[in-house]
Amino acid sequence: MNFNGSQDYGSYPTGLPYNTSMDYEDYYQELDASKIIIPSIYALVCCVGLTGNAMVIYVILKYAKMKTATNIYILNLAIADELFMLSVPFLATSAAVRHWPFGSLMCRLVLSVDGINMFTSIFCLTVLSVDRYVAVVHPIKAARYRRPTVAKVVNVCVWGLSLIVILPIIIFADTVPAQDGGVDCNFLWPESAWSEAFVVYTFLLGFLLPVGAICLCYCLMVARMRAVGLKAGWLQRRRSEKKITRMVLLVVAVFVLCWMPFYIVQLVSVFHRPPDPMVTQLFVILSYVNSGANPILYGFVSDNFRRSFQRIVCFRWLESGLDAEQVDYCAVALKKQATCSPLDFPKDCTASDMVFRNGTYTSRTTTV
Repeated sequence: MNFNGSQDYGSYPTGLPYNTSMDYEDYYQELDASKIIIPSIYALVCCVGLTGNAMVIYVILKYAKMKTATNIYILNLAIADELFMLSVPFLATSAAVRHWPFGSLMCRLVLSVDGINMFTSIFCLTVLSVDRYVAVVHPIKAARYRRPTVAKVVNVCVWGLSLIVILPIIIFADTVPAQDGGVDCNFLWPESAWSEAFVVYTFLLGFLLPVGAICLCYCLMVARMRAVGLKAGWLQRRRSEKKITRMVLLVVAVFVLCWMPFYIVQLVSVFHRPPDPMVTQLFVILSYVNSGANPILYGFVSDNFRRSFQRIVCFRWLESGLDAEQVDYCAVALKKQATCSPLDFPKDCTASDMVFRNGTYTSRTTTV
């Protein structure tokens, strides 16, 4: 989404880009190529994002052991990312046809859904970082506040806050005539100054302030760890929290890397001049890549998420009575498939619903 009103869903300027010496033939060949490349990239991002976040939502809702306070916040983030991906088909179509073909109502709806989930994502990461701070720095008080019921209430508040923040989008989003005679989906600001104000507004609330709060949480955690690192019992507890904290920190770092170029482009477009349209589109795509990257990060960092994902991929073969702590599900599944004969299936190779019912398999690691 672009907030400054100069560039929008699928909107391309009819003139040549700034600072270019290419002739008209080369320029329009580039535009024709972008009609295929940009929608294809959008389609790939959409497929990965929808599939990955659907798996995260499924495993947290399916398995009782995954319903911790931290995972409830991750569930909220996955829902926001999943809904964020629903805007991508509209973006891809608009980029391909170079105008907005879906009408005024869908323009306002898509921009609003896109905006609320964009803010919800960063607010969820802020809440996750505060949750890590409370768990690490105030472990005794954490037992009172770090409960799934409290996490659900906080998630509702996050969505409510996001809805309030995007009210300008709901009010001013609409279709506007394009220079080439088509229709674009954009913002109808009462005055041009509103465009600059809204870019700064979204940058502060959607990036700078939340990232600042996140950095503060992690700085306080590091200071706390150094201050009490030698106290009895702290080392063991720090190990139990280490993987969760590292996962959240990694997710935050990827968010910053994916969204910072987007906000830089928005600020440059308002206060200097719009960059090349292709560059703008690529940075918009990069912001959507963040939503598809989160499930991949969970799978790499969290043992429990990785095992749950493996169990989904090898669904029928994974219902065995083996210890979930020590088993690579896919490896066991392939081994069973290779070694079990048809005569063995009634006794040894059939799925067992007892061990994994409601996700209550045994694990000695900290749940993530």
